[in-house]
Amino acid sequence: MLLDTGQRVAALDSRDKWHRACVKIWPDLITRCVTTEAVVTEACHLVGRGRHSSSLPLEFLLRGEIPILSLPVGGQERAVDLMKRYAAVPMDYADATLVAAAEALGISEVFTLDRRGFAAYRRPRGARFTILPAG
Repeated sequence: MLLDTGQRVAALDSRDKWHRACVKIWPDLITRCVTTEAVVTEACHLVGRGRHSSSLPLEFLLRGEIPILSLPVGGQERAVDLMKRYAAVPMDYADATLVAAAEALGISEVFTLDRRGFAAYRRPRGARFTILPAG
């Protein structure tokens, strides 16, 4: 399962409207998650703008032993193609790295709060992503 930025930010902020939903399903998903360096960078930036240390998302991932992927050159090139394809959504670099990783690894699920983006993005052969948390 792909791990996006928003749910980690929500899990760390009890005032976030998605906090309870993310905290509730997190224990069931943690062992299935992977993320990318771009997503980690985005999460650290967003959390650092708030009341927490910018290192908190990275510490969280390391404690959970969640793999943090670095895309090879071919994956970076695929990210560029995806950002151009989904420019109208728009697709940012972090999302592009997740979709490129999903294609390379055959992943169909994403733990994200970006329902608009991931509802629009497609996997090979036009398949949709399964988005969690539901709702």
